[in-house]
Amino acid sequence: MKKIVLSLILALITALSFSQESSTYKSSLKKMIQVSGSELAYSGIVNQMISMFKQQQSNVPVEFWDEFAAEMNKDAVGQLVDMLTPIYQKHLTEADLQSVISFYETPAGRKFAEKTPLITQESMLAGQEWGKQIGERVMEKLRAKGYINK
Repeated sequence: MKKIVLSLILALITALSFSQESSTYKSSLKKMIQVSGSELAYSGIVNQMISMFKQQQSNVPVEFWDEFAAEMNKDAVGQLVDMLTPIYQKHLTEADLQSVISFYETPAGRKFAEKTPLITQESMLAGQEWGKQIGERVMEKLRAKGYINK
């Protein structure tokens, strides 16, 4: 009987410490998302999705969409953090997150967070051009080798 009680107590202590550990990890992840500028990006995505639905459902009053947007933006990032926590935990320790947070709290980190959306947008355009050039080279090579007609 004592062994069962001791086992239950040990299991409870382990569960509580894991829960607390998970809670601090989740807080660190949320802070990293905030300081990295990702929170603004995620909010932008939510608002873009709502705008798309709004266009598709033009018969729905604007008040509905305003209410829905407020509701979604209230805790959308918190819900996303809940979903992302186990993924990040597989790959990064809480100490890793703290290091990333420390970087984003430096002037260079703040500038990087601020400029990332612009860098991403411009990089996507460059990537499209790069892909187009590769495609053209493939076609030239295929034609040169006689695999396709000129």
